[in-house]
Amino acid sequence: MFPDIIDTKPLRRAVDDALTWVVRNWGGGFEAAAHPLLMLLKGIENLLIATPWWLIVAILVTVAWLSTRNWKLPAVVLGALLFLGVMDLWEDAMTTMALMIAATLTAIVIAIPVGVWMSRSLNVRKSVTPLLDLMQTLPSFVYLIPTVMIFGPGKIPALIATIVYASPPLMRLTDLGLRSVDPAVMEASRAFGTNPSQRLFGVQIPLALPTILAGVNQTTMMALSMVVIASMIGAGGLGYQVLQGIGRLEVSRGLFAGLGIVALAIIFDRVTQAFGKQLQARIGLAEAS
Repeated sequence: MFPDIIDTKPLRRAVDDALTWVVRNWGGGFEAAAHPLLMLLKGIENLLIATPWWLIVAILVTVAWLSTRNWKLPAVVLGALLFLGVMDLWEDAMTTMALMIAATLTAIVIAIPVGVWMSRSLNVRKSVTPLLDLMQTLPSFVYLIPTVMIFGPGKIPALIATIVYASPPLMRLTDLGLRSVDPAVMEASRAFGTNPSQRLFGVQIPLALPTILAGVNQTTMMALSMVVIASMIGAGGLGYQVLQGIGRLEVSRGLFAGLGIVALAIIFDRVTQAFGKQLQARIGLAEAS
């Protein structure tokens, strides 16, 4: 047994008291700041639930077809969506999809500018990288403690915890993609008299788009991986069905809900990967010409 060198109780008490003080004095401000996120999540969720199932199926199958121009992926997407409907998981799947879409959109708005900033400043990259390491390795349950203390159980802490957990891959891949652009191409763009903004939006981002889209793919998958944990604090959806299956020892409920999460993961993973391959092919043709 490791010897007791210092008494950690005062340190733990100080951390708990500090968070309690933050909740007491700034809780209302945090709730007001997070209100737009709640409106975004509820808006997406209400839209998905109100939209007829056949229309959502048609849209996603069409997107899958446009991403590959092949019948195989649309068939997989159609089968996954029909599985959700047949297993009476459609509404829960729409709730889970709304959480994933809201978290992914918010992560894109936050992560891409941070990734651009990292690519332009070595000092920023050195400062942000340890924070990203911490965000990716810290157990996801730890995110839930302060968010639940501030906002209480519900969709907001689940959404915030999902955003924090899912953002780092997009930041890293945005930074990597922008730094990987061929220096010769950048030098040619400078020779044409472009300013930094024109080079960023006209050259770097288009060439780095496949890498950035891979980051969006990873962010989407990590957001989906949080749905079971997020259901513990009121996110609902397929994760709550898994949680009920655990609590009631209903293997079938947990199994089918878990397969529903897998079905959503397959849909979004395959579609985003297919669009990324299309972009890479187009960029390759453009460079060859």
